[in-house]
Amino acid sequence: MTIMQAPRALYIHIPFCTNKCHYCDFTSYVLKGQPVDQYLDALEMEMERTVAEWPPEEIDTVFVGGGTPTVLTPPQMERFLKSVHKHFPLAPNAEFTMEANPGTTDIDKLAAMKEGGVNRISFGVQSFDNGLLERIGRIHNVDDVYRSIENARKVGFTNLSIDLMFGLPGQTVELLRDSVNRAMELELPHYSIYSLKVEENTLFHKLYERNELPLPPEEEEFNMFILLMDLLNSNGYAHYEISNFAKPGYESRHNSTYWRNEPYYGLGAGAHGYANRIRHVNIKGITPYIDAASTKLPRLEQFEVPEAEAMEDLMMVGLRLLEGVPASRFSKQFNGQTLEDKFGVVIHKLMNDGLLEAEKSEDDVIYRLTDKGVLLGNEVFGAFIGFTG
Repeated sequence: MTIMQAPRALYIHIPFCTNKCHYCDFTSYVLKGQPVDQYLDALEMEMERTVAEWPPEEIDTVFVGGGTPTVLTPPQMERFLKSVHKHFPLAPNAEFTMEANPGTTDIDKLAAMKEGGVNRISFGVQSFDNGLLERIGRIHNVDDVYRSIENARKVGFTNLSIDLMFGLPGQTVELLRDSVNRAMELELPHYSIYSLKVEENTLFHKLYERNELPLPPEEEEFNMFILLMDLLNSNGYAHYEISNFAKPGYESRHNSTYWRNEPYYGLGAGAHGYANRIRHVNIKGITPYIDAASTKLPRLEQFEVPEAEAMEDLMMVGLRLLEGVPASRFSKQFNGQTLEDKFGVVIHKLMNDGLLEAEKSEDDVIYRLTDKGVLLGNEVFGAFIGFTG
């Protein structure tokens, strides 16, 4: 298979965790007893086979997710990061992000990360309330958060982000206000704030089915979203994507690859990749992944995305960015076909409903969410499903 556009973004999955959170449905496994070194061997074999089949150009962004990548020991971390540089040519100004759990980043590990080229850390904080943290199955506490940020700054990291969650069981607007205020006191350049989704195959889903999950009422969750937007915007953070806020220049470049529906490499157990309108999903289990990677690319499935579906994907993820979707980007991705021809009817309906707006220039039109559309994003995104003119 020939790639028409080599990906310039690389995602790598480290599927090990200290424990499984109550809401998590990601490919992740409790660390104890896992063959971590054999996994890193298999990951490097997948890197070798990937670059042989799909030769990379310069890589602009790397994102190491999980799981909790920072459960690797400093020697494992050093070895892993060397393998990334060995197989993928990183641009001089590449953004290299690693997810981290507070409490798993001591000075030695952070030093290994920085030495290995990591220049951005995303901490999974979720809340600044110890009771809430315990309720959702996190094993860190608020003191761990402060210590981890302090350690990262000591080692020289400046591009730091934290994830927070809202709509959690037992959470109130005031608890969220406290968490957001305490997060902003850290003066970090980036914050991601997500609403809880109760996914299948999680403890929360089992509790939800038994009517034992005290989720906030829908109106309360709506008020939480409005509150966090007001707090972050008033403190100088641009709301650049539905769930993400940043100081100028600190937007997540890697995640913007997904939101613009651009190609990316995906390596590791359970990882997804996308290039030349081919999506793949890797084998999820640790031992099956290791066994498969010893002889071939460890694919669970691989399939071509139909053009109509790719068009829908571009609109649904692209409109998550508050910069919007330029008609020129649509035409470039789909060989000159126009956004107006394919989605004109649904776009104009959404504009009439006050959910989308258009900014016109001499040679382009950019469609973006209105303030009302931001609050009703799922309604906007859903309008494009199954609709191509």
